[in-house]
Amino acid sequence: MLLPTGYRTRPSTTTDMPAIRDLVATCERALLGHAETDLDAVAADFARPGLDPATDTLLVYDPADTLVARAWVDRRSEVDVHPEHRGLGLGGALLDWTVARTRAAGGHRLVQTVPDADAAAVALVRSRGFAPLATSWLLEIALPAEPEAPEPPAGVTVRPFRAGDERAVHELLEDAFDEWQERRRSYEEWAKLTVERATFAPGLSPVAFAGGEMIGVALSLDVPGSADGYIERLAVRRDHRNRGMARLLLRHAFRDVYRSGRRTCTLWTHSDTGALPLYERVGMSVRRSSTVHSLPL
Repeated sequence: MLLPTGYRTRPSTTTDMPAIRDLVATCERALLGHAETDLDAVAADFARPGLDPATDTLLVYDPADTLVARAWVDRRSEVDVHPEHRGLGLGGALLDWTVARTRAAGGHRLVQTVPDADAAAVALVRSRGFAPLATSWLLEIALPAEPEAPEPPAGVTVRPFRAGDERAVHELLEDAFDEWQERRRSYEEWAKLTVERATFAPGLSPVAFAGGEMIGVALSLDVPGSADGYIERLAVRRDHRNRGMARLLLRHAFRDVYRSGRRTCTLWTHSDTGALPLYERVGMSVRRSSTVHSLPL
Protein backbone atom coordinates (compact mmCIF):
# COMPACT_ATOMS: atom_id res chain seq x y z
CA MET A 1 0.00 0.00 0.00
CA LEU A 2 1.40 3.39 -1.04
CA LEU A 3 1.05 5.98 1.73
CA PRO A 4 2.62 9.40 2.31
CA THR A 5 5.99 9.38 4.05
CA GLY A 6 5.66 8.78 7.79
CA TYR A 7 2.20 7.23 7.65
CA ARG A 8 1.76 3.65 8.84
CA THR A 9 -0.97 1.03 9.08
CA ARG A 10 -1.96 -1.78 11.39
CA PRO A 11 -5.06 -3.96 11.94
CA SER A 12 -7.54 -2.80 14.56
CA THR A 13 -8.68 -4.54 17.73
CA THR A 14 -11.70 -4.04 19.96
CA THR A 15 -9.60 -1.79 22.20
CA ASP A 16 -9.46 0.68 19.29
CA MET A 17 -13.23 1.13 19.18
CA PRO A 18 -13.36 4.45 21.09
CA ALA A 19 -10.69 5.96 18.82
CA ILE A 20 -12.50 4.68 15.72
CA ARG A 21 -15.75 6.19 16.98
CA ASP A 22 -14.03 9.55 17.48
CA LEU A 23 -12.57 9.43 13.96
CA VAL A 24 -15.89 8.57 12.33
CA ALA A 25 -17.68 11.21 14.40
CA THR A 26 -15.18 13.83 13.23
CA CYS A 27 -15.83 12.84 9.61
CA GLU A 28 -19.59 13.07 10.19
CA ARG A 29 -19.37 16.50 11.78
CA ALA A 30 -17.38 17.76 8.79
CA LEU A 31 -19.94 16.39 6.32
CA LEU A 32 -23.24 16.63 8.22
CA GLY A 33 -22.62 19.25 10.88
CA HIS A 34 -23.12 16.71 13.69
CA ALA A 35 -21.98 13.25 14.75
CA GLU A 36 -24.26 10.22 14.48
CA THR A 37 -22.01 7.21 15.09
CA ASP A 38 -21.79 5.92 18.64
CA LEU A 39 -19.71 3.16 20.23
CA ASP A 40 -22.58 0.71 19.70
CA ALA A 41 -22.39 1.19 15.93
CA VAL A 42 -18.62 0.58 15.87
CA ALA A 43 -19.07 -2.55 18.01
CA ALA A 44 -21.67 -3.79 15.52
CA ASP A 45 -19.04 -3.64 12.76
CA PHE A 46 -16.70 -5.80 14.82
CA ALA A 47 -19.57 -8.20 15.53
CA ARG A 48 -20.08 -9.10 11.86
CA PRO A 49 -19.72 -12.92 11.92
CA GLY A 50 -17.39 -13.18 8.93
CA LEU A 51 -15.12 -10.31 9.93
CA ASP A 52 -11.66 -11.07 11.33
CA PRO A 53 -10.13 -7.83 12.67
CA ALA A 54 -6.61 -9.15 12.05
CA THR A 55 -7.17 -9.45 8.30
CA ASP A 56 -10.31 -7.43 7.53
CA THR A 57 -9.62 -4.11 9.26
CA LEU A 58 -6.94 -1.48 8.85
CA LEU A 59 -6.03 1.69 10.71
CA VAL A 60 -3.82 4.48 9.35
CA TYR A 61 -1.66 6.67 11.63
CA ASP A 62 0.11 9.89 10.70
CA PRO A 63 3.72 10.77 11.65
CA ALA A 64 2.45 12.12 15.01
CA ASP A 65 0.95 8.66 15.69
CA THR A 66 -2.62 9.98 15.46
CA LEU A 67 -5.36 7.80 13.98
CA VAL A 68 -6.38 9.51 10.74
CA ALA A 69 -8.14 6.83 8.67
CA ARG A 70 -9.71 3.40 8.95
CA ALA A 71 -11.34 0.71 6.85
CA TRP A 72 -13.08 -2.61 7.31
CA VAL A 73 -14.31 -5.11 4.73
CA ASP A 74 -16.62 -8.15 4.92
CA ARG A 75 -18.63 -8.34 1.67
CA ARG A 76 -19.38 -4.72 2.45
CA SER A 77 -16.80 -2.11 3.34
CA GLU A 78 -16.42 1.26 5.00
CA VAL A 79 -13.59 3.75 4.59
CA ASP A 80 -13.21 6.95 6.65
CA VAL A 81 -10.47 9.57 6.36
CA HIS A 82 -10.03 12.49 8.74
CA PRO A 83 -10.99 15.75 6.94
CA GLU A 84 -7.55 17.25 7.57
CA HIS A 85 -5.85 14.30 5.88
CA ARG A 86 -7.95 14.09 2.75
CA GLY A 87 -6.34 14.69 -0.62
CA LEU A 88 -3.25 12.65 0.29
CA GLY A 89 -4.38 9.40 -1.30
CA LEU A 90 -5.37 7.66 1.93
CA GLY A 91 -8.96 7.03 0.83
CA GLY A 92 -7.88 5.57 -2.50
CA ALA A 93 -5.26 3.37 -0.86
CA LEU A 94 -7.77 2.00 1.65
CA LEU A 95 -10.43 1.47 -1.00
CA ASP A 96 -7.93 -0.48 -3.11
CA TRP A 97 -7.04 -2.51 -0.03
CA THR A 98 -10.70 -3.45 0.52
CA VAL A 99 -10.94 -4.64 -3.09
CA ALA A 100 -7.71 -6.65 -2.84
CA ARG A 101 -8.79 -8.18 0.48
CA THR A 102 -12.16 -9.19 -0.97
CA ARG A 103 -10.47 -10.84 -3.96
CA ALA A 104 -8.06 -12.69 -1.68
CA ALA A 105 -10.98 -13.98 0.40
CA GLY A 106 -12.70 -15.31 -2.73
CA GLY A 107 -15.45 -12.69 -2.80
CA HIS A 108 -17.36 -12.08 -6.00
CA ARG A 109 -18.71 -8.62 -5.21
CA LEU A 110 -17.88 -5.69 -2.94
CA VAL A 111 -20.48 -3.18 -1.77
CA GLN A 112 -19.91 0.25 -0.27
CA THR A 113 -22.48 2.87 0.72
CA VAL A 114 -21.42 6.49 0.13
CA PRO A 115 -23.31 9.65 1.20
CA ASP A 116 -24.49 11.50 -1.89
CA ALA A 117 -23.36 14.77 -0.31
CA ASP A 118 -19.73 13.57 -0.26
CA ALA A 119 -18.88 14.33 -3.89
CA ALA A 120 -15.20 13.41 -3.49
CA ALA A 121 -16.03 9.98 -2.08
CA VAL A 122 -18.60 9.34 -4.81
CA ALA A 123 -16.01 10.26 -7.47
CA LEU A 124 -13.44 7.97 -5.83
CA VAL A 125 -15.59 4.84 -5.80
CA ARG A 126 -16.77 5.51 -9.36
CA SER A 127 -13.13 5.86 -10.45
CA ARG A 128 -12.50 2.33 -9.16
CA GLY A 129 -15.35 0.84 -11.19
CA PHE A 130 -18.08 0.81 -8.56
CA ALA A 131 -21.57 1.37 -10.00
CA PRO A 132 -24.79 2.49 -8.29
CA LEU A 133 -26.86 -0.44 -7.05
CA ALA A 134 -29.55 1.09 -4.81
CA THR A 135 -30.46 4.20 -2.84
CA SER A 136 -30.85 4.61 0.91
CA TRP A 137 -32.79 7.53 2.37
CA LEU A 138 -32.69 8.97 5.89
CA LEU A 139 -36.25 10.06 6.58
CA GLU A 140 -37.47 12.36 9.31
CA ILE A 141 -40.68 13.64 10.80
CA ALA A 142 -41.04 16.65 13.10
CA LEU A 143 -43.00 16.06 16.30
CA PRO A 144 -44.02 19.55 17.53
CA ALA A 145 -46.93 18.05 19.48
CA GLU A 146 -47.70 14.58 20.77
CA PRO A 147 -48.79 12.46 17.80
CA GLU A 148 -52.05 10.59 17.99
CA ALA A 149 -51.61 6.82 18.20
CA PRO A 150 -54.79 5.32 16.73
CA GLU A 151 -56.56 2.42 18.36
CA PRO A 152 -55.70 -0.89 16.68
CA PRO A 153 -58.41 -2.71 14.70
CA ALA A 154 -60.49 -5.42 16.32
CA GLY A 155 -58.43 -8.45 17.27
CA VAL A 156 -55.10 -6.57 17.23
CA THR A 157 -53.17 -5.39 20.28
CA VAL A 158 -50.08 -3.19 20.51
CA ARG A 159 -47.70 -3.07 23.46
CA PRO A 160 -44.03 -2.17 24.06
CA PHE A 161 -41.33 -4.77 23.45
CA ARG A 162 -40.53 -6.81 26.53
CA ALA A 163 -38.13 -9.55 27.59
CA GLY A 164 -39.00 -12.81 25.91
CA ASP A 165 -39.95 -11.21 22.57
CA GLU A 166 -36.44 -11.49 21.14
CA ARG A 167 -36.68 -14.78 19.22
CA ALA A 168 -40.10 -14.05 17.74
CA VAL A 169 -39.01 -10.56 16.67
CA HIS A 170 -35.89 -12.00 15.04
CA GLU A 171 -37.93 -14.51 13.05
CA LEU A 172 -40.49 -11.90 11.97
CA LEU A 173 -37.85 -9.41 10.84
CA GLU A 174 -35.69 -11.93 9.00
CA ASP A 175 -38.76 -13.36 7.25
CA ALA A 176 -39.79 -9.86 6.18
CA PHE A 177 -36.34 -8.85 4.89
CA ASP A 178 -35.66 -12.19 3.17
CA GLU A 179 -37.17 -10.61 0.07
CA TRP A 180 -34.22 -8.32 -0.56
CA GLN A 181 -31.37 -8.74 1.95
CA GLU A 182 -28.30 -10.64 0.80
CA ARG A 183 -28.53 -13.37 3.45
CA ARG A 184 -30.50 -14.44 6.51
CA ARG A 185 -28.84 -13.54 9.81
CA SER A 186 -28.56 -15.97 12.68
CA TYR A 187 -30.19 -14.96 15.94
CA GLU A 188 -26.79 -14.34 17.55
CA GLU A 189 -25.66 -11.96 14.81
CA TRP A 190 -29.01 -10.19 14.63
CA ALA A 191 -29.20 -9.73 18.40
CA LYS A 192 -25.79 -8.03 18.54
CA LEU A 193 -27.01 -5.51 15.97
CA THR A 194 -30.39 -4.87 17.61
CA VAL A 195 -31.72 -6.00 21.00
CA GLU A 196 -28.30 -6.43 22.63
CA ARG A 197 -27.12 -2.93 21.75
CA ALA A 198 -26.77 -0.60 24.71
CA THR A 199 -28.93 1.95 22.87
CA PHE A 200 -31.84 -0.44 22.18
CA ALA A 201 -35.01 1.11 23.61
CA PRO A 202 -37.67 -1.52 24.39
CA GLY A 203 -40.03 1.11 25.75
CA LEU A 204 -39.96 2.92 22.39
CA SER A 205 -40.43 -0.28 20.36
CA PRO A 206 -44.10 -1.18 19.78
CA VAL A 207 -45.03 -4.78 18.96
CA ALA A 208 -48.35 -5.83 17.39
CA PHE A 209 -50.22 -9.11 18.00
CA ALA A 210 -53.24 -10.78 16.46
CA GLY A 211 -54.72 -13.98 17.87
CA GLY A 212 -51.78 -14.21 20.26
CA GLU A 213 -49.24 -14.21 17.40
CA MET A 214 -46.72 -11.45 16.69
CA ILE A 215 -47.56 -9.73 13.40
CA GLY A 216 -45.46 -6.56 13.43
CA VAL A 217 -42.74 -4.65 15.22
CA ALA A 218 -40.88 -1.34 15.19
CA LEU A 219 -37.53 -1.52 16.99
CA SER A 220 -36.15 1.82 18.17
CA LEU A 221 -32.86 3.11 19.55
CA ASP A 222 -32.32 5.76 22.22
CA VAL A 223 -28.94 7.29 21.38
CA PRO A 224 -27.53 9.52 24.15
CA GLY A 225 -26.85 13.05 22.97
CA SER A 226 -28.97 12.71 19.83
CA ALA A 227 -31.84 15.12 19.25
CA ASP A 228 -33.62 12.46 17.19
CA GLY A 229 -35.50 9.33 18.02
CA TYR A 230 -34.51 6.54 15.65
CA ILE A 231 -36.46 3.54 14.37
CA GLU A 232 -33.92 0.83 13.54
CA ARG A 233 -36.26 -1.82 12.04
CA LEU A 234 -39.91 -1.95 10.99
CA ALA A 235 -41.67 -5.02 9.63
CA VAL A 236 -45.14 -6.53 9.32
CA ARG A 237 -45.80 -10.23 8.74
CA ARG A 238 -46.70 -10.90 5.11
CA ASP A 239 -50.25 -12.10 5.78
CA HIS A 240 -51.07 -8.87 7.64
CA ARG A 241 -49.69 -6.36 5.15
CA ASN A 242 -51.82 -3.75 3.36
CA ARG A 243 -54.06 -3.47 6.42
CA GLY A 244 -52.53 -0.36 7.97
CA MET A 245 -50.33 -2.26 10.44
CA ALA A 246 -47.10 -0.45 9.45
CA ARG A 247 -48.76 2.95 9.81
CA LEU A 248 -50.20 1.89 13.17
CA LEU A 249 -46.77 0.84 14.47
CA LEU A 250 -45.14 4.02 13.17
CA ARG A 251 -47.72 6.21 14.90
CA HIS A 252 -47.18 4.39 18.19
CA ALA A 253 -43.39 4.72 17.79
CA PHE A 254 -43.68 8.44 17.00
CA ARG A 255 -45.80 8.98 20.11
CA ASP A 256 -43.33 7.06 22.28
CA VAL A 257 -40.40 9.04 20.87
CA TYR A 258 -42.22 12.29 21.62
CA ARG A 259 -42.89 11.17 25.19
CA SER A 260 -39.16 10.41 25.57
CA GLY A 261 -38.48 14.12 25.06
CA ARG A 262 -37.39 14.15 21.42
CA ARG A 263 -39.11 16.25 18.81
CA THR A 264 -37.91 14.49 15.67
CA CYS A 265 -38.00 10.83 14.66
CA THR A 266 -35.84 9.34 11.91
CA LEU A 267 -35.29 6.06 10.10
CA TRP A 268 -33.40 4.72 7.09
CA THR A 269 -35.13 2.96 4.22
CA HIS A 270 -33.73 1.27 1.12
CA SER A 271 -35.00 1.52 -2.46
CA ASP A 272 -35.20 -2.29 -2.72
CA THR A 273 -37.87 -2.40 -0.01
CA GLY A 274 -40.28 -0.14 -1.91
CA ALA A 275 -41.34 1.39 1.42
CA LEU A 276 -40.62 5.07 0.69
CA PRO A 277 -44.23 5.92 -0.30
CA LEU A 278 -45.49 4.42 2.97
CA TYR A 279 -43.24 6.66 5.03
CA GLU A 280 -44.15 9.72 2.97
CA ARG A 281 -47.85 9.03 3.56
CA VAL A 282 -47.34 9.18 7.34
CA GLY A 283 -45.64 12.57 7.00
CA MET A 284 -41.95 11.67 6.76
CA SER A 285 -39.63 13.40 4.29
CA VAL A 286 -36.10 12.81 3.02
CA ARG A 287 -33.37 14.45 5.08
CA ARG A 288 -30.51 13.07 2.98
CA SER A 289 -29.58 10.13 0.79
CA SER A 290 -26.76 7.68 0.20
CA THR A 291 -26.04 5.44 -2.77
CA VAL A 292 -25.12 1.79 -2.41
CA HIS A 293 -22.28 1.13 -4.88
CA SER A 294 -21.34 -2.34 -6.11
CA LEU A 295 -18.16 -3.68 -7.70
CA PRO A 296 -18.31 -7.13 -9.36
CA LEU A 297 -15.06 -9.08 -8.90
